[in-house]
Amino acid sequence: MKLPSQFYKPLAIGAPDPYREMPVRLERMIHFFPPQNEKMRAKVPDLIKQVDVILGNLEDAIPADAKEAARAGFIEVAKANDFGKTGLWTRINALNSPWVLDDITEIVSAVGDKLDVIMLPKVEGAWDIHFLDQLLANLEAKHGIKKPILIHAILETAQGVKNVNEIAAASPRMHGMSLGPADLAASRGMKTTRVGGGHPSYGVLADTEGEGGTPRPFFQQDLWHYTVARMVDACVSNGLRAFYGPFGDFGDPAACEAQFRNAFLMGCSGAWSLHPSQIDIAKRVFSPDVNEVLFAKKILEAMPDGTGAVMIDGKMQDDATWKQATVMVDLAKLVAGKDPDLAKAYGF
Repeated sequence: MKLPSQFYKPLAIGAPDPYREMPVRLERMIHFFPPQNEKMRAKVPDLIKQVDVILGNLEDAIPADAKEAARAGFIEVAKANDFGKTGLWTRINALNSPWVLDDITEIVSAVGDKLDVIMLPKVEGAWDIHFLDQLLANLEAKHGIKKPILIHAILETAQGVKNVNEIAAASPRMHGMSLGPADLAASRGMKTTRVGGGHPSYGVLADTEGEGGTPRPFFQQDLWHYTVARMVDACVSNGLRAFYGPFGDFGDPAACEAQFRNAFLMGCSGAWSLHPSQIDIAKRVFSPDVNEVLFAKKILEAMPDGTGAVMIDGKMQDDATWKQATVMVDLAKLVAGKDPDLAKAYGF
């Protein structure tokens, strides 16, 4: 285990100092695009204006014979665009793949100064983070990168979920984590082929009520509640951000919104968007409700120093609700900085 006194020291001579606190950025959605596709690359300038994070995907969904083209396409996109307040991420191939070393070395050498986050798939323990952490430090030093490239882990194996706390605390480069439901389902031996969301057979059956053969109601449950809760606790307790991952049924926007909203309420900062239709869903869900923001502002105005207790609209407010209100208003300020219409509605 690294000593506390060494935790925030660079791992290579000439590498940038690690962040002591994560940069404050709006990340309601991480929008994936396939960089090997020329038509999709051409859409990136418009997407940059619409999304909070744009991610060039190099891993799953990219055919083996297109891996090198995807890497080259991502580098091309990174060089050609000004991303402004929009985060630039890439999901590299898994650490045991034949492509990962070239993914890391070629991308950092070419566009490391523009890259914000590397998303690392199939993380199983702190050792995976330590490997990438050291390699990135050496590459940053070699290529004169001035700001540290962060690491975002995907939880998609049973062992990764088991080690979630150690993963979260593995490095000051850790940005956050995302739920990877498809691979996680396979790792656990779950009996579902769905990518995210619930399953109609997973639920609880109501008790019988008297006699007469009245049908017993069945209530569908959330397959991912336990894992999301563990991920949120591990992330928040280490100053990181938790994200819901992919929702694969593009034809069911209502279910997508419900799953995203559950994640938002449980503490997630955002979700993946794999299809343009999911961008607006993520914006709507992960932007705080206008009425709740206005009420939160009332609490902060009535309790400027966060102490004591007051009655507002017939409800008691104290230091605990003051903290909740602060979370809501801080998020609303971030949203307002990118969305003029919501800024007006929030009163900023």
